[in-house]
Amino acid sequence: MTPADVQTPCNAVCVVSGCAIIRPPRDGGIRYRGLTQDVHVLPVDYEIEYICRGSRIIVGPKVRKCLPNGTWTDLNQLSRCCDVWNRSPHSTLSNLYIGALFPMSGGWPGGQACLPAAQMALDLVNRRTDILPDYQLELIHYDSMCDPGEATKLLYDLLYTEPIKVVLMPGCSSVSTLVAEAARMWNLIVLSYGSSSPALSNRQRFPTFFRTHPSATLHNPTRVQLFQKWKWTKIATIQQTTEVFTSTLDDLEQRVKEAGIEISVRQSFLTDPAVAVKNLKRQDARIIVGLFYETEARKVFCEVFKEKLFGKKFVWFLIGWYADNWFKIKDPSINCTVEQMTEAVEGHVTTEIVMLNPETVRGASNLTSQEFLAKLMSKLGGKNPEETGGFQEAPLAYDAVWALALALNKTVGPLKAKGHRLEDFNYNNRDITAEIYRAMNTSSFEGVSGHVIFDAQGSRMAWTLIEQLQGGSYKKIGYYDSTKGNLSWYGNDKWIGSGPPADQTVVIEEFRYLSQKLFVSVAVFAGLGILLGIVCLTFNIYNSKVRYIQNSQPYLNNMTAVGCMMALAAIFPLGIDGLHVHRRQFPVVCQFRLWLLGLGFSLAYGSMFTKIWWVHTVFTKKDEKKDKRKHLEPWKLNATVGVLLGVDVLSLMVWQIVDPLHITVEKFTREAPKGDLDVLIQPLLEHCSSHKMNTWLGVVYGYKGLLLLLGIFLAYETKSVSTEKINDHRAVGMAIYNVAVLCMITAPVTMILSSQQDASFAFASLAIVFSVYITLVVLFVPKMRRLITRGEWQSDAQETMKTGSSTNNNDEEKSRQLERENKELQKIIQEKEERVSELRSQLSERQALRSRRRASTITNQNHSPPPRNNCHTSRLQMLYK
Repeated sequence: MTPADVQTPCNAVCVVSGCAIIRPPRDGGIRYRGLTQDVHVLPVDYEIEYICRGSRIIVGPKVRKCLPNGTWTDLNQLSRCCDVWNRSPHSTLSNLYIGALFPMSGGWPGGQACLPAAQMALDLVNRRTDILPDYQLELIHYDSMCDPGEATKLLYDLLYTEPIKVVLMPGCSSVSTLVAEAARMWNLIVLSYGSSSPALSNRQRFPTFFRTHPSATLHNPTRVQLFQKWKWTKIATIQQTTEVFTSTLDDLEQRVKEAGIEISVRQSFLTDPAVAVKNLKRQDARIIVGLFYETEARKVFCEVFKEKLFGKKFVWFLIGWYADNWFKIKDPSINCTVEQMTEAVEGHVTTEIVMLNPETVRGASNLTSQEFLAKLMSKLGGKNPEETGGFQEAPLAYDAVWALALALNKTVGPLKAKGHRLEDFNYNNRDITAEIYRAMNTSSFEGVSGHVIFDAQGSRMAWTLIEQLQGGSYKKIGYYDSTKGNLSWYGNDKWIGSGPPADQTVVIEEFRYLSQKLFVSVAVFAGLGILLGIVCLTFNIYNSKVRYIQNSQPYLNNMTAVGCMMALAAIFPLGIDGLHVHRRQFPVVCQFRLWLLGLGFSLAYGSMFTKIWWVHTVFTKKDEKKDKRKHLEPWKLNATVGVLLGVDVLSLMVWQIVDPLHITVEKFTREAPKGDLDVLIQPLLEHCSSHKMNTWLGVVYGYKGLLLLLGIFLAYETKSVSTEKINDHRAVGMAIYNVAVLCMITAPVTMILSSQQDASFAFASLAIVFSVYITLVVLFVPKMRRLITRGEWQSDAQETMKTGSSTNNNDEEKSRQLERENKELQKIIQEKEERVSELRSQLSERQALRSRRRASTITNQNHSPPPRNNCHTSRLQMLYK
């Protein structure tokens, strides 16, 4: 890069002399960020970066930005290239000690790679003359095993064992929570390289905590973005019961709720995930977010393989900081093979914080990210990165040491102005802690993990990398910048099926409709029954002047015929469902069902009940009252039917006004269709119902049931009554028997079978058909037969013959009644004779007993002294008599 290149003005209004003082450092040059061709005008806010050749480093500002006034930032400071040289081993330096906890084993063995990375950073920092020139950083570290209990003991050793530590550097979240909460009592700054728990962002609880590892909540915006991209609205979660995962899941729950996504299943486990995985399968979980450490991940996916919770129907979202071959590592705690584990994890998606700078930029350590990885691999001795815990987090540990070194270097001047030195730090010195805190809080530099800057809660901000396991290896499929909401998508995501699976089993709603063959068959019988009713009604009206028909109360019979036809007509709306009418018209069909059946029953049964009621009232009284009430007025019969009909109309009107019928949909158990289809059939059935349907049915059934029982009683009581006023009351009684039995059986059975549309309709409709047919045949066919065979409607002479025949019939009936009474009296006499025989037998037994007692008494008298008098003997004789 030549000096002329740096004289380019930063905008059109700049003069060349305004930028001419910017020149590349000796043995160096300038890198125009993002610039690929020669330019003469640079936009405002454009940045240039100084680069030194070889292993030389920049001293002074590394980056300058173009300002709106045509100048560059930090013009009062020079930038130069300096050689990196080792401090003299004989120079007197003060040691500053860092107390670190590196988990070399346990749930997250991140110390395996993070410790070498931190040591690399310490070596470079201690060799720099521009950073802490008077100090030497020393690392005192222990293996926390990612166990809070073990970390408690180690923290005690760090705090109560010389030398004094300036800063504490814990690793995993559970240990960092413990250390950060206790560190405030010793005025210690805590800088973590591997803690992602969202709970650590609480400044009130952890006032001195910083971390170069971003909070785990940074995964959640990425997950929500992916859920929305793949149109998922229902997810499930399974977590290990630790604070880091619980707080992360709480944050995810809040974010998905705001995005309109439902967490349908939330499972957790402590050590054994078997039950939790089974519950996921039982709840039909498809899109599953798993939050657990690497060792528990192997346990989870071994159970996933056993439960077959993988494949084209499922997607798992995992944390991306596991080792790349975590599922291939042999684990004695599981009984699954590597092949089974590889099959179970195929296709899962990971979200991972970007921990390695994707750009080729030399940061504060003068290393690019690729150079850092090469040096780290060399330090690891060629160990396989996939089998090295914490290899992905190693850049964070490296930058954590640099952030600490730069912050301590920044405090040297302010502390010196106050008369303090870093080596004067002790656990009671709050001033030095406050200076270190301010320096950490304002940190901003380029590291091998990217730009390092802390937010107000001390957490690192970064991009998120999205990867998918394809063919046993992870493939990058996108990046997400949560600060800008920008998703960079590569479009190389790969699925086992034709695309992203559904978030739940596709449920197809399918209404159950009445069998049309059954409906048509019953409708034919109902139609024929209506025709029969019309014939009977016509016959009754046409012959209403005939005396025999008049004596059967034809108006009541007409009501019976009309009621039967209405009941049969109710079969048609009973068979109409959503297949025939729109959902909006269905309540009208419900009203027709109720009113036709209710009024039909009232007319048909009410008229028959009226006949049997008045027969019982008038003709079963004593002889002296029977003569006075022999005349039966027709208006009383009609009034009785009117009362019964009025009660029904009133009750139905109240029902419809207070709690009208409406359509309800009953859901049944979902059914799986044949074939490997990811769908379920949801059977639905439409019902006519109201809010208090059971109450109304209880009232109606109770009232009708009492009428039916009373009708049976009256029919039985009047079976032997003979009267010319209602000459068909025996036929009416027979009809009442049939109607009552069918109704009492049908009502509860149809309520039980209400969920089976065909059975319920068949039972109810056939009960109506049979009861109507029996009623019409019993009431009207004998009348038709009598009039047809005898021709009683043709002449008055025949009418006289009909009257005589009726009288003869009455005499025959009386004769039969006398015979029945004679048989009953004979039966009573026989019972009395049997009773007399029984009493005689008992009397004979008593006489025999008295005889035996008398003989015994005489024997005793013969062996005893002579009595003084015969008083006792007299008494026995009297008793005997």
